[in-house]
Amino acid sequence: MSAQVQEQVVAYVRVSSTDQNPARQVAAIGGEVEETFTDMISGGSRAERIALTTMLRHVRRGDTVRVASMDRLARSVVDLAQLVAELTGRGVRVEFVAERLAFDPGGEDPFATFQLHLLGAVAQLERSLIRERQREGIAIAKANGVYRGRARKLTGDQVAEATRLAGRRAQSQDRPRPELLTAGPVRRPDRTRRLRDSGRGDRVGRGEAEPVNAAAQPGPVTIAS
Repeated sequence: MSAQVQEQVVAYVRVSSTDQNPARQVAAIGGEVEETFTDMISGGSRAERIALTTMLRHVRRGDTVRVASMDRLARSVVDLAQLVAELTGRGVRVEFVAERLAFDPGGEDPFATFQLHLLGAVAQLERSLIRERQREGIAIAKANGVYRGRARKLTGDQVAEATRLAGRRAQSQDRPRPELLTAGPVRRPDRTRRLRDSGRGDRVGRGEAEPVNAAAQPGPVTIAS
């Protein structure tokens, strides 16, 4: 006799970046959940939303997925409708806290479906308007010469420390290395080249005596009496 699988209530939370705090969504969902799946990514496809993929694999028939709002589960009306249809088709209940909407498996509520598409479209339109206003604001700021871009990730102290370390490294690279100072006498390539060009270099290198020019030798000295 197989053990009965207990139905679970799981939460899905998504914030746009690691800098944002998911506490507001967690508080809206409530504490009566067995597990919470959190994505920290702005939009993205399903493949990029690792927690969403894990949640879809985790839930079973009879479970409930609770989300703070529709725009946290999906970024478009099409994706929202597909996710809800996929979950309810597998016997999973989907709840949206902010919109006070719930979709049960096998439920055919035309009004709820209409609300899903309508509210999803409104959320998608709102996101598009926000992005458009951001682009317009950036363009105006650039035209006025006051656009600074994103805030710096490093503090002033961190920048100063990085500059100090870079200067120290540059100074260490300019210093002569100890192994070069103790490597022995330095050869004189110019003198060696002159010896080789005159033919003396090969004889000196083989240890041969250099021929004596008799004309150049001084003769006997005669002292007048």
